[in-house]
Amino acid sequence: MQYIADFHIHSRYSRATSSNMVPEGIWKWAQLKGINVMGTGDFTHPQWFKELTKKFEPTGHGLFYLREEYRTQDVFPSCMADVFFILTAEISCIYSKKGRTRKVHCLIFVPDFESAARINIALSRVGNLSSDGRPILGLDAKELLNITLDSGSDNMFIPAHAWTPHFSVFGAGSGFDSLDECFEELTPHIYAIETGLSSDPPMNWRLSALDRITLISNSDAHSALKIGREANIFDITPSYRGFMEAIKTRKGFIGTIEFFPEEGKYHYDGHRSCGVGLSPEETINHHNYICPVCGKRLTVGVMHRVTILADRQDGFKPHGSPEYRNLIPLAEILSEALKTGVGSKAVMEAYMNMLKNLGNEFSILLDTSLDEIERVSSPIVREAIARMREGRIHIAPGYDGEYGKIKIFEEIERREIRGQMRLL
Repeated sequence: MQYIADFHIHSRYSRATSSNMVPEGIWKWAQLKGINVMGTGDFTHPQWFKELTKKFEPTGHGLFYLREEYRTQDVFPSCMADVFFILTAEISCIYSKKGRTRKVHCLIFVPDFESAARINIALSRVGNLSSDGRPILGLDAKELLNITLDSGSDNMFIPAHAWTPHFSVFGAGSGFDSLDECFEELTPHIYAIETGLSSDPPMNWRLSALDRITLISNSDAHSALKIGREANIFDITPSYRGFMEAIKTRKGFIGTIEFFPEEGKYHYDGHRSCGVGLSPEETINHHNYICPVCGKRLTVGVMHRVTILADRQDGFKPHGSPEYRNLIPLAEILSEALKTGVGSKAVMEAYMNMLKNLGNEFSILLDTSLDEIERVSSPIVREAIARMREGRIHIAPGYDGEYGKIKIFEEIERREIRGQMRLL
């Protein structure tokens, strides 16, 4: 049976995170999105750890359920499904290595609260775990990997959003040129990287050094609506070891659900404050890494960094690589179709109506017939989803913290579709 998993999220104890990121809210929205397995995020935070131990019940296979008494939030019958949880956390490591300041974010997976507690005890000797759900520690990422391995034989360590300019293992601003450079003799214990919103598998396939590495994708959600904007697909019997072995070996790992990478907020180079976004070619050949507005150095984006480190041409696909699907979140599609903000009342009413009548978001985006979609929405929403499935969209690439701008329709196309609606 296939399972969709989103392992990387944050709790309300992380900075800039919504108050709805509580176990009950995550459980509800996982069902609305169509996700079967959620990471808890933030198990290093003492209050979140305490809340998880109170509200979660172990299944006996390294997975957890939300206890029945806390399932108080309504879920449409069309979306109801079992949701498993895995204990996860993200750590921000800031340290000096080889004469440079390094800032590397890392994901940790553990099968039980005892393993999580051992990691928390070790990390509490390094820094304050109460200050943020994603703690910032003066700790070498290699040493964090060592602590993870020493705290439990089934623990998993994965570099987070591996290409983000400022906080990742390959980041242009503070990362490394290879996994070996970062993790040295412990590199064989790195089985996967998280590609992040601004890159997708084809970009990572350009590096032969990543051929043995499984490419996973997660939402890094700070609010419930963002859950599942990227995710992983497995075909296994659900258990903690089952998911981890699938990541290690790719047996049972079907592939990923991806943002269009251009929509990610670090895809291109640029300066957000100056409104400047540039392709790698423009940065190198025309501007020499200097912002044409303010004269300061540009923030080098993910596409540029991949291009610098790649040893293959664009379009290369390693044999046996898992599949992937690029999607646009349903709320963003409705926002484009209705020409109003993603968080507007009109968008949320249309969103909930579609889920109530058609089922969870992933089933709508991936599988529901276009006729059924039109029946509960409109011809323009039908056409928008059809174009997304076919990749017939326009995106002004994101840069320097600014998300890419999606454009599915030209105004003349809207008028034509509305004209067809009136004729019908």
